[in-house]
Amino acid sequence: MISGKTILIAHLGYPTESFKAPMIYNPWFESKGIDAVVMPMGVKPEDYPAAIESLRKMTNLRGALVTMPHKVSTMSLVDEVTPTASIAGAANAILLRPDGTLLADQFDGAGFVRGVLRKGQALEGKRVLVSGNGGVGCAIAASLAAAGVAEMALFDNFPASSDALAGRLKTHYPNLLVTTGSNDPAGFDLIVNATPLGMKPDDPLPFDMDRVSPSTFVGEVVMKQAITPLLAAAQAKGCPIQVGTDMLFEMIPAYLEFFGFGTTTPDELRAVAQISY
Repeated sequence: MISGKTILIAHLGYPTESFKAPMIYNPWFESKGIDAVVMPMGVKPEDYPAAIESLRKMTNLRGALVTMPHKVSTMSLVDEVTPTASIAGAANAILLRPDGTLLADQFDGAGFVRGVLRKGQALEGKRVLVSGNGGVGCAIAASLAAAGVAEMALFDNFPASSDALAGRLKTHYPNLLVTTGSNDPAGFDLIVNATPLGMKPDDPLPFDMDRVSPSTFVGEVVMKQAITPLLAAAQAKGCPIQVGTDMLFEMIPAYLEFFGFGTTTPDELRAVAQISY
């Protein structure tokens, strides 16, 4: 039940139909007796700067979750960004501080990497390919670099996005070998689909799966369904996989700490979540 005392967390993005977070956070808040709610708010790109400014004026708002297509543009609209967000070049969380200033942070990459490690996959010294170098792809790349991978290939339909991310990675991780321009998955230990491909039934696969080894770990960020066409193709080859919602469940404990609601575990979240995964 939402009351006049309820603390609000906006969930900003467009469109909102595929949002999963409210169906995870809100059951958890209820199970813990926390009077807070995550509320989806659809904001088109042209209206986003004004929407961010309006957050400062809401007295019962703790902050916002940020999703596509606003993760990159958020960086220039807040007062401060964390180092993680700066490296990633994108943010997916905004904290409204008591003085009215906005702090942005980034948890996509941490969630993805924690999920991979929880599955017993070593990352240090590995070769990885990240396809899609927008907000979520940049975040995952930054966290993979922090986890100690040795080589990272970046691919995006807009080469400038890959080049910019490569520059930031090389600045912060000078020993990391970074290449751009190829989406060939052959020879990599981990490949990541950080594009929207898989959200629509007629989407092509983001990788040529004939070029993928059965030992390659295949990670997905699309959450519209648990087993996307990419993951189905990966399973058919015997590849270990990570579904999109795994990243979400792994990052939520960090979000909760950021917003001041304590912490939890992915298992606790899954136990009360009202989504299929």
